[in-house]
Amino acid sequence: MNRLWQILLLISFFCLLLAHGPAHAQTTTRLVLKDGSYQLASKWEVNGDRVRYFSTERHEWEELPFSMVDWPATNSFEQQRESQRNLELKQPEDEADSESQPDRFSIAPGLHLPSSGGVYLLDSYKEEPQLAELGQTNGEISRQTGHSILRGAFSPLSSSKTIELKGEHAAVQSHILQPMIFLDLGGDPEAPPLPLAERFRIARLEPKKDVRILGSVKVAITGRVSQQEIYLPATVEQVAGGWIRLRPSQPLSPGEYAVVEMLDAKTMNLYVWDFGVNPSSPENSKVSKAVAHPSSPAGGAAPPDLQGRPR
Repeated sequence: MNRLWQILLLISFFCLLLAHGPAHAQTTTRLVLKDGSYQLASKWEVNGDRVRYFSTERHEWEELPFSMVDWPATNSFEQQRESQRNLELKQPEDEADSESQPDRFSIAPGLHLPSSGGVYLLDSYKEEPQLAELGQTNGEISRQTGHSILRGAFSPLSSSKTIELKGEHAAVQSHILQPMIFLDLGGDPEAPPLPLAERFRIARLEPKKDVRILGSVKVAITGRVSQQEIYLPATVEQVAGGWIRLRPSQPLSPGEYAVVEMLDAKTMNLYVWDFGVNPSSPENSKVSKAVAHPSSPAGGAAPPDLQGRPR
């Protein structure tokens, strides 16, 4: 007889588990009431002027008047809970993507700035966004970090002196008239104590035989130094990831230009980042392009990514 009772008790216990199991498995949400309180429930149904819900606190079905429920607040909480749930489900995927693609600052659909820093021009060739690195003239740039900055202060030794860049054209040519330039000098310890708008400028270069003239300085008999105005209006601002964005305020006419760093109000860094503007020029030889994620369906929108090495 005792053995029979034990079997019956076990059967009853499993029946209870089966009865309450589905309710526990469901996500708990809130049935918000108009007085500001709420009931924790896994599900509910409306029967006329009554709301029947399964309480996850007491594990039983209960009822309350339909008029007591704040339905907009209940729906709002459910939407927020669902959004948070989707975010939590997506977070591991985002973290894995971040580990494989550390370049997270997007500048165009599917295109990111590299984590190594440097100076880059955002171009568009045949309606395709491309990222081209600008090198400093007359100096070797570390290709590993992109942070090495060469400087040479301009100090006139005669009554008139010009600053010349070798070659008729820069290696990088922009196919759009108003390109954006991004700079990350890697927390340069020798950075001049100047506002960004005064530190970085865009200058137009004047062609002369096999060189490009950056500017000239004249020294009067009185010793006063005057510099020819060569800078163009531009907006300079700090953006995410420690990058600086420089953009001409107006479209540039085709020609040769350079990004100039000012060491103080009157002293120019001799090493500049040169580029040209020529919509009909061939495609730049070394660029980074947006590439589709391997899991993206054909023809679908490509998620942010950056080709690992220049083409």
